[in-house]
Amino acid sequence: MTDTGFEKAPARNRRRFPGISSRAYEHPADRSALVALRKLSGFDTVFKTLSGLLPERSLRLLFLSDSVRVGETQFPHLHGMLRDACYILDLEKVPQMYVQQDPKPNAMCIGLDEPIIVVTTGLVELLDEEEMRAVVGHEVGHALSGHSVYRTILLFLTGLALKVAWIPLGNVAIMALVTALREWFRKSELSADRAGLLVGQDLNASMRGLMKIAGGNHLHEMNVDAFLEQADEYEKSGDLRDSVLKILNVLPRTHPFTTVRAAELKKWSQHRDYQRIMDGHYPRREEDKDTSVTDSFRQSASHYADTVRTSKDPLMKLVGDIAGGAGDLGGKLRDRFTGAGSGAGAGSGTGAAGDGGSDGKGTTRPGPEQG
Repeated sequence: MTDTGFEKAPARNRRRFPGISSRAYEHPADRSALVALRKLSGFDTVFKTLSGLLPERSLRLLFLSDSVRVGETQFPHLHGMLRDACYILDLEKVPQMYVQQDPKPNAMCIGLDEPIIVVTTGLVELLDEEEMRAVVGHEVGHALSGHSVYRTILLFLTGLALKVAWIPLGNVAIMALVTALREWFRKSELSADRAGLLVGQDLNASMRGLMKIAGGNHLHEMNVDAFLEQADEYEKSGDLRDSVLKILNVLPRTHPFTTVRAAELKKWSQHRDYQRIMDGHYPRREEDKDTSVTDSFRQSASHYADTVRTSKDPLMKLVGDIAGGAGDLGGKLRDRFTGAGSGAGAGSGTGAAGDGGSDGKGTTRPGPEQG
């Protein structure tokens, strides 16, 4: 895009989205929570007060003193990508960005008053330019949505849970809140992936980036279609025992698993909502104050109902049967828990990986997470 004036902007033409609201790309569950929070009276005041209690100042000083701040003379190619992403999504104030020495590929957007973006050297060295552009757009999407506020609170509460673990009920209460925040944050990651696609406007690059985060810099040994098949196999395979294991595997994580993220992004890129945005039809920021909380929750509920109805996951199919008043539930429950019968793992319709608590690989192996 040559009219941006930004370094390293690709020569191909890309669309810009003046005044775009984050509601345009947010996952329904993420959007409904954010709309409700933005409508709360005194919300900003509460979090500004909390900023004095949370370690935000400490984090800023830490990155300033022990990381490299991206700018015109330091990592200029990342600086150009950051400014370009803010231009595409029409984010007026460009967040500060830091590169942190860490071999683990990771990125995050944190901060209460002003968001800051941090990427690790492992991620910078792993991704090519277009893949990195999608990641930078992902983080700018977090900033535009205001996700950095809740990420900072989640970091604080996780640390607090460790400190009060010796209190019988204190740890239970904190961990319940942390678990709820993590569930919301997993959906916010799907939102940010969409923002990354709007910035990069190259689905293949977004897919490659997620595939590299999962399997390293071995593109000649990997295949996007086969990678997406893993997500489909993961969702529909097994019985109720596997469904429970999927939930247990994902509960400690703040991010969906990478195959699920890839499948969700591919599905969104083929949806009419994405095409409408690309055609210039999207909600504007100036309309955010008039957004109905009730409508947002209704859309979220409708989305989850569709997820349950079309999911291939055994547990989600059972929930759908119960909601639909299916007969012989005892037999269905037995068959799906033991894998017997045709009900185990078979299903029709389109998958909805990542939306029904079934977003994982069924393994407890910790993997790299992109913030």
